[in-house]
Amino acid sequence: MQEQTAILDSSGRFPAEPRSSRGLFSLFQRAPTFDHGIHPLEHKELTADKPIRRLPFAPELIIPLSQHKGKSAIPLVKVGQEVVRGEPIAQADGFVSVPMHAPATGVIRKIGLGPTAEGPKAPAIFLKVYLAAGQQVLYDHEQDPEQMEPEAIIAAVQAAGLVGLGGGAFPSHVKMIPPTGKAIETLVVNGCECEPYLTCDHRIMLEQTDSLIRGIRIALRATGAKRAIIGVEDNKLDAVAHLRARLPKHLPITAEAVQTKYPQGAEKMLIRSLLGLEVPAGRLTSDIGVAVFNVGTLAQMGDLLPKSRGLIERVVTVSGLPVERPGNFMVPIGTPVRFLLEQVGVKPNAGGVILGGPMMGMTVASLDVPITKSVSGVVVLEAEDENAARKQVYPCIKCGECLNACPISLNPSMLGELAQARDYATMSADYHLDQCFECGCCAYVCPSNIPLTQYFRISKAINRKRPQ
Repeated sequence: MQEQTAILDSSGRFPAEPRSSRGLFSLFQRAPTFDHGIHPLEHKELTADKPIRRLPFAPELIIPLSQHKGKSAIPLVKVGQEVVRGEPIAQADGFVSVPMHAPATGVIRKIGLGPTAEGPKAPAIFLKVYLAAGQQVLYDHEQDPEQMEPEAIIAAVQAAGLVGLGGGAFPSHVKMIPPTGKAIETLVVNGCECEPYLTCDHRIMLEQTDSLIRGIRIALRATGAKRAIIGVEDNKLDAVAHLRARLPKHLPITAEAVQTKYPQGAEKMLIRSLLGLEVPAGRLTSDIGVAVFNVGTLAQMGDLLPKSRGLIERVVTVSGLPVERPGNFMVPIGTPVRFLLEQVGVKPNAGGVILGGPMMGMTVASLDVPITKSVSGVVVLEAEDENAARKQVYPCIKCGECLNACPISLNPSMLGELAQARDYATMSADYHLDQCFECGCCAYVCPSNIPLTQYFRISKAINRKRPQ
């Protein structure tokens, strides 16, 4: 296997992975996949064998009131109020919203604007942690979700504050309710984890198997789906084998390997790989009878609902060559990134810090931003690699590489030209800009270093503000 030492190649991009390093499974057995996509270097060897561990609590946690798609939560607490770990501190504002719970026992120091990865400050609750407290979860009671009616399960999922932990952060309870006249037939459980560096889902499948299976059973009951399929990339065959050995024989749950390719973990790509179905443009997965949940989300569901607890922590991969002790950690929601990096140690050659994976993650301008429900990883780049990524942008040479890479068969080259011409209306009306889910494949392969993904992200933001 070729040694994997560099983060970026001379063009400032992640170099393509040699085919020989993707495992014998993908060479001699054709696991299902989708068209197009790319093969970035994985760098998962840094943390794939690191079991999930806990770190000390930060002295102060910052809990944003909006960590999900939909309306922000509404504070239930006041400054100076003492709270115990697991206690609700903010309530959902309507159906497409979720509550927040205290990640630690402590006192509310402030309710005001706090730092975010996006840049602008946003409302948050600042919790001063009682570091001498035992930090047991004291706010819970027993219930049996597998005996509850679907409506009660869905309400309990919302009360737990569960959202998509793969990065989407869409409220989980909303995904359990199909549109009127539709029915969920198949539950797709996403264990692909196709982003480079990230291994938290891999460790969850190996270490939290019972909670994951329990969560799948709960989701099957809530949605009425007839079967569940766990999709795992074939660079994690140990997880596939482990799951198959633990799955109950009497339940309609299977674990299937799919080819290791980015962005295999995207909903539409995984559905195409596992089921051979196409989600129509502008439609939801529920329109074709499918609901997709991340393995981390369902593992939390299986752990929290029987105890009526709220989501207060999540597994986060902390990785990158400058990290002294990379690994997978159970991190309280609201932990500042700075504190997390201090615990694992960072070498002097550290450069930019990315929340999430390097393909779709977001570079943070400040290490004071907190870990939120949607943060699956903290990736630290080397300083020279960060500088190498800032290459001069050249004109498009019409090579077609971006068309070959785009997993949903858009025309990124034309979209890029329209973005530079500021013709945002045409981008949406004629070239389906809204279907782009910003996977970064086009920018990754572009020999002219055109930041296509950034162009599309800005263009969509401008279109949202335009009068309809």
